[in-house]
Amino acid sequence: MTHEPLAPGAPEETAAAQAPADGTPPTSTQHARTTAVGTPLGAGVTRRPGRWLDGWNPENEAQWIAVGRRIARRNLSTSVYAEFLGFVVWALWSVVVPQLPAAGFDLTVDQMFWLIAVPSLVGATLRIPYTFAVPVLGGRNWTVVSALLLLLPLTALVLVVQDPTTSFGTLLLVASLAGLGGGNFASSMANISFFYPESGKGRALGLNAAGGNLGTAAVQLVVPLVVVTATGVHLERAGLLIIPLVLLAAVLAWRGMDNLRGARSDTKAYAQAATHGHTWLISAIYIGTFGSFIGFSSVFPTLLKGTFPEVTVSIAFLGALVGSVARPLGGTLADRLGGARITLVALTVMAAGVIGAILALRAGSFAGFLGSFLVLFVATGAGNGSVYRMIPAVFRHGATDDADRAHRARVAAGCLGIAGAVGAFGGFLVPRGFAASTAATGGIEAALWVVVGVYAVLGALTWAVYARRGSTLGAAGV
Repeated sequence: MTHEPLAPGAPEETAAAQAPADGTPPTSTQHARTTAVGTPLGAGVTRRPGRWLDGWNPENEAQWIAVGRRIARRNLSTSVYAEFLGFVVWALWSVVVPQLPAAGFDLTVDQMFWLIAVPSLVGATLRIPYTFAVPVLGGRNWTVVSALLLLLPLTALVLVVQDPTTSFGTLLLVASLAGLGGGNFASSMANISFFYPESGKGRALGLNAAGGNLGTAAVQLVVPLVVVTATGVHLERAGLLIIPLVLLAAVLAWRGMDNLRGARSDTKAYAQAATHGHTWLISAIYIGTFGSFIGFSSVFPTLLKGTFPEVTVSIAFLGALVGSVARPLGGTLADRLGGARITLVALTVMAAGVIGAILALRAGSFAGFLGSFLVLFVATGAGNGSVYRMIPAVFRHGATDDADRAHRARVAAGCLGIAGAVGAFGGFLVPRGFAASTAATGGIEAALWVVVGVYAVLGALTWAVYARRGSTLGAAGV
């Protein structure tokens, strides 16, 4: 993605030319003309009708200090909230599905895993088009639209879960609508990247991502407390609880966010990234980290309820919580020690966590199962941050001059978008893997061993290409 600011100063000069030369207050006609042109905010930035900003250039230090930082932070705070709700909706069926039998629905294990998996499939698919929506419609406008789109899955859920005779096909369709929330991550990250200078992008995007990921933990903590009461299971409350929050997000975005005129999504960079071998290798690694985070987060409530039904306390949210908190930590460690090294450690710890869960299953130990999965979640979160740090380092390596570095940075941005979309497909693969394992063997252990094997392969690839001292990229400490 690139940002092409318009020439600073021109809008203010136009507005100033329409003001009286003697300093007297403008007439109503003159005021109307000035308003039509735009409102100068200072340092070359002008706000036009529809909250479009002209002259935005976060790399201009004087502009950044005068007005840029304040505007960027305001847009970031609303973006985090809207993305948080996107993850809430995306993960909503992970807590609804385990309660469907208690609400009178007669579903097979395979059908339940389909309802958990399909939101991730749709969300992953939407990530690329959502990215390109921001430059076309504007970040503020698209945040409003994408927030209001969340009303579709929420309203549909409220309607269908009150009737236990609803067909599985209808439930699957409604669950797929929750994938709209998964696309919000991509558009939110793309939008915020336009607001911050290169020196501040990492921290801003890290906060944006972590804030969004916390939506998974929040929905798994709060919704069970709301839908399960002394009078029975009321699944419609899951949607009714969130609808007002979504409306608030749309209002906040409409009133407080901005559109940037001149923001561009570099489609050529995406095309070039798609032909680069590192893009697909890193995307595979990101399936292992982020795919595991979103996949295991979605199935964890069902796993706990099915494997340890005697445990009634709602603690499934802990997995998504520790994974979300660990993401910025992984990025920070990667900055100091190298992204490939931290990713390799993360994959190793993830494999150890899954093996621990297998042993705990055999022993019937709930504490061991929970503890092993929490270790797994921490490692996935750290791995998410370290993989995102690897991408610019990998593409920057070997640059010959400033022009080449700028070109490589654009291709790296394309890789970030592709990897983010591909990695999210892990949220579909994990629950479908558990469904296949349960159908074939009657349990999830076989699927867990497959996961361990996948981590081993991804770890070996990470070491051989990016971390091995004898390799070109390993010696560079990417």
